[in-house]
Amino acid sequence: MLSPTVRLPSLERLIRQRSYFVIHAPRQTGKTTAILALAEQITRMGEYCAATLSVEVGNAFKDDIGGAESAILATWRDKIVD
Repeated sequence: MLSPTVRLPSLERLIRQRSYFVIHAPRQTGKTTAILALAEQITRMGEYCAATLSVEVGNAFKDDIGGAESAILATWRDKIVD
């Protein structure tokens, strides 16, 4: 099986440049798998510590932006501490 990050060859350059990037593709194409593998690879290199964030938890707060933001940030803090 090929590494999921093989499909994202220019990301290492973007990361070293401290650039922002977006991974956009249809459902079920491997976006989450690729970003998790990339985060693991970046952290293993030792120069950076990658943290991933899903904003899916905010979906429960459709009409409460503050509640969505709090839930997203709390989930992120909990994951970073792990």
